[in-house]
Amino acid sequence: MVIRLVTSVVIAIFASTVSADTYSLSSKLVGQGFLNAFSWQAITDPTHGRVNYVTQATAQAGGLVSVSGNQVTLRADSTTVLSSSGPGRNSFRIQSNAQYTTHVAVFDIAHMPQGCGTWPAVFGENWPNQGEVDIVEGVNNQSPNLSSLHTNANCTMPASRSMTGTSVGMNCDVYETNNSGCGVDINDNNSFGPPFNGIGGGWYAIERTSSFVKIFFWERGSSSVPTDVRYPTSFVITDGWGTPAVYFPNTNCDLSTHLGSHNIIINLTFCGDWAGNSAVYSASGCPSDCIDYVDQNPGAFSDAYFTFNSLNIYE
Repeated sequence: MVIRLVTSVVIAIFASTVSADTYSLSSKLVGQGFLNAFSWQAITDPTHGRVNYVTQATAQAGGLVSVSGNQVTLRADSTTVLSSSGPGRNSFRIQSNAQYTTHVAVFDIAHMPQGCGTWPAVFGENWPNQGEVDIVEGVNNQSPNLSSLHTNANCTMPASRSMTGTSVGMNCDVYETNNSGCGVDINDNNSFGPPFNGIGGGWYAIERTSSFVKIFFWERGSSSVPTDVRYPTSFVITDGWGTPAVYFPNTNCDLSTHLGSHNIIINLTFCGDWAGNSAVYSASGCPSDCIDYVDQNPGAFSDAYFTFNSLNIYE
């Protein structure tokens, strides 16, 4: 995801919780209402990608954004051969108008961008001094999904913790880890890219408190999808959701000081610091050079799009 929730994907209507694990619905975002809750960021890509983030007007004129009923689709340009001396491929980066601290966000995603050179993300961000939580992130069609926590100094994760995912780093300090932070691979090959799309997508959810950050993933057809996720109502009770895929506790990290108010960011870049790294790109089995491939093969990005069924926020 980026949904990197650059974890970049947030809204400030602070409702009281009924108990420690019960949250009340504050925003039900579908269709045009989903888009209205976000602003378009036509900025220089902070991850140095071969991308041109466009305004909403440009996206609409170019067919890069559409609404069909409750569904919202955000896509990259897939028709233009790029000049090596010109800007990168037109794409989207949107940021929520609201910010969140303690909350639950449930993303119902039907499709995520795929293709060599792609780097999609859904995340919560006020990087680096107020932290970043990457909910959905990956590159070059390589599954599984990587969820990460990025902070400033003095934040580490315990080696053993209650989650189904696999830790790929315990030091969350971006300055000591070359920006990678502490990540967790979700233990499900259908959690990212073409495999995710092949099963009709699924649900990602984040629960953030001052004591922990949890990320959950359920496949579309899974029998373990909680009822309050599959059929959302006015509240969720996260205690019934089982063991999270990703767990960042405050054991060796004061989350109340390392994480500030976060916006939700949804974006799609190309190449850049991760997807375009020569070793990463070649190891993925992708052809040519990443930038040349992105420039010269627009048709390869016909599936480079997010489709969201809904985004529900609980506080």
